[in-house]
Amino acid sequence: MRRLKIDRGKHLCDEPQSGHNRWHPDIAPLLEVDEGEEVAIETRDAADGRLAPGPNGKTDFAKFERNAVHPLTGPIAIKGAEPGDLLEVEFLDIVPEKSGLTAMYPGLGALPDFVAEPFMAHWTLADGWATSAQIPGVRIPGAPFMGISGVAPSAAQLAAWSKREADLRARGGFAAPPDPLHAIPPLGAVAMQGLRTGPPRENGGNMDVKQLTKGASLLLPVFVAGALFSTGDGHFAQGDGEVCLTAIEMGATCVARFRLLKGEAARKNIRWPRFRRSTYFTDPKWGMPERFIATTGMPVDAEGVQHGPDLNLACRNALMAMIELLVAERGFTRQQAYAICSVALDLKISNVVDVPNVVVSAFLPEAIFEG
Repeated sequence: MRRLKIDRGKHLCDEPQSGHNRWHPDIAPLLEVDEGEEVAIETRDAADGRLAPGPNGKTDFAKFERNAVHPLTGPIAIKGAEPGDLLEVEFLDIVPEKSGLTAMYPGLGALPDFVAEPFMAHWTLADGWATSAQIPGVRIPGAPFMGISGVAPSAAQLAAWSKREADLRARGGFAAPPDPLHAIPPLGAVAMQGLRTGPPRENGGNMDVKQLTKGASLLLPVFVAGALFSTGDGHFAQGDGEVCLTAIEMGATCVARFRLLKGEAARKNIRWPRFRRSTYFTDPKWGMPERFIATTGMPVDAEGVQHGPDLNLACRNALMAMIELLVAERGFTRQQAYAICSVALDLKISNVVDVPNVVVSAFLPEAIFEG
């Protein structure tokens, strides 16, 4: 088995030859593999190790550099890959490190106005479970996956995607612009023009799809010669939604195998990632829990104003209802409840047709409070 090794005791900026934190077609591959080869890819956590607990057990948030998030390991070139192909990435294993974290920050997440100061939970990962002294009485089952997996954009896509995000900013929306501060590689066109790794795009990236556990196959359109695949942002567990901004973030070793479907993306006009699997993505008792509590949300704001088929507002209302339930009935603080929702709660669209009140339901398995 081929292997991409890193030193997790170092930040990516101290070992820049081991990866990158921007998307750009000019980033040189670290490894070239044949189709069908297995590769073990060592990765850092999404915060690049910058949110570890200090000597007093607390995290110094002042040391955190947002521009340095998502240290990715790669790229890996796949021999024979050409634009128009479809790259199949088969996840053979996701091996967690021994600790993880869940963080929230004011102004970010599904409820950006919910928290006034940062909150951090550090998790011990052992025997398939996560436990945290910061959220006592909760045990989260592991279902490890990689939050980010993607291929390089072409030069034309880099320009087009940069423009559409700039257009969004001009209309008052949010999209982080290119920024060389803490970019890796640190110089040249990659630093100045490279796309930020926060949002997913047609090349994959930060999709945070929790069903991409061991046994899943991710299908990515190829845009440049060699495809140039990279991965990182390992998650030990996550609810559908990752609502507080983070899951149980961890360093991990991803074991992957690559297959090329020649010309498939061009022939079938496949522009966006796809994924598939033939096994349960996690133990069915967690993927479809027998016992759960659930809240619902509809697109009506706190003043009683109807907002039509607004799924974002319905999500917010379902999430807020669950947080209030956990505070009132389980005795958690609001921050603890928000974190629990991020790592274990599944937001599901119950209907989009009964307008104006579409419905989002928030499901939380009861068994996380046992054992």
